[in-house]
Amino acid sequence: MMTKLHSSLGPNPRLVRMFLTEKGMEEGSDFERVHYDIITGENRQSAEYTAKNPLGTIPTLELDDGTCLTESWPICEFIEESHPTPNLFGENARERAEVRKWARLFDQEIVVPMTMGFRAGGGRPMFEPRMSVVSVEAGAELSAMSDEKWRFFDSVLGDSNHLALGRFTFADLLMFCFANFGFTVGWKLPEGTDNLARFVETHNARPSAAVWQQAE
Repeated sequence: MMTKLHSSLGPNPRLVRMFLTEKGMEEGSDFERVHYDIITGENRQSAEYTAKNPLGTIPTLELDDGTCLTESWPICEFIEESHPTPNLFGENARERAEVRKWARLFDQEIVVPMTMGFRAGGGRPMFEPRMSVVSVEAGAELSAMSDEKWRFFDSVLGDSNHLALGRFTFADLLMFCFANFGFTVGWKLPEGTDNLARFVETHNARPSAAVWQQAE
């Protein structure tokens, strides 16, 4: 059902690419990957691409019937339903609710302030010409809010390397991808988050992480 994954650098493309790899799907045999240079804004300048995704955001999963799915989380849910094994969202309604709970909390409490803070601060030269960004001062406050919630998630992990179900799920993958995004732009784990440091180190050894690094 899949033909093309429109991809680039960044945490959301990494999330989908690693999700596909966790599912045992391979570039070339199961899907074609089309890479865009988001540094130069190629994805927003290409009329062919914006016809598929009017917002110009990455990633987009293009199906063989021409349907284009956008937003990394719904793309991963589509892949999960199309290829249910191995399971990454939960095997029943209760498990799925647990995984989505942690993913939703992480998305709201960390992804939103972290990305907005980056766009207003270190990423400002790249993003300000392309979209509205908050003030530098507000960006610093958002980054601080995000770091506070990283400490919360460190406490949730405790001695475990999983947020939900005692095994690797979409919630873990989401957190892993955004931690690695932070590292690439000069961010560091907040002081006192040794559990998160262990979590990242553990999942860096996953084959899907290695495949992504090679793809970049």
